[in-house]
Amino acid sequence: MPVHEDTKISDEEMKKIMDSHGEYLIRLAYFYVKDWSMAEDIMQEVFISYYHKSAQFDNRASLKTYLSKIAVNKCRDHLRSWKNKRSLFSNGIGSLISSGKSPEAALEQHTVQGNLTNKILELPVKYREVILLFYYQEFTSKEISELLNCPENTVKTRLRRAKDLLREKVDLKEWEGMQDE
Repeated sequence: MPVHEDTKISDEEMKKIMDSHGEYLIRLAYFYVKDWSMAEDIMQEVFISYYHKSAQFDNRASLKTYLSKIAVNKCRDHLRSWKNKRSLFSNGIGSLISSGKSPEAALEQHTVQGNLTNKILELPVKYREVILLFYYQEFTSKEISELLNCPENTVKTRLRRAKDLLREKVDLKEWEGMQDE
């Protein structure tokens, strides 16, 4: 098993980690950046970062939590980047100019896309991330607080506020799974 000088992990172990954690990391990244190809890039950056710094992982948290924290930080970096902001601006202007749809067609398309997932993706990042980590990645509020470097009560408050925001936007039938929690 080849082990590189700056890491404590073999290539075969890294492949196992990628196979077991890749799917949920790409979904996590996608829910942050809303772009599948960028989520794939971020997932690759997460694994490269872990590979080079695996010796720093000290098992205080689970590997899933550790990798998720790296992914969250990489997503935040991407969302703050000038490249991302320029791309969002260009795409927004381009869609306004080239839309060519009637107001009725635009409204119909918006209505069709009005499902719970899209409503979650419309939330501000601080609310979106707690909803995604809690309901989709099934982290506990304590694990989320460690991931986001904030107090557990802050996580609980953000979760409650996110659910309140969603309750205002979503059809009650779509909301059933989250109402009682």
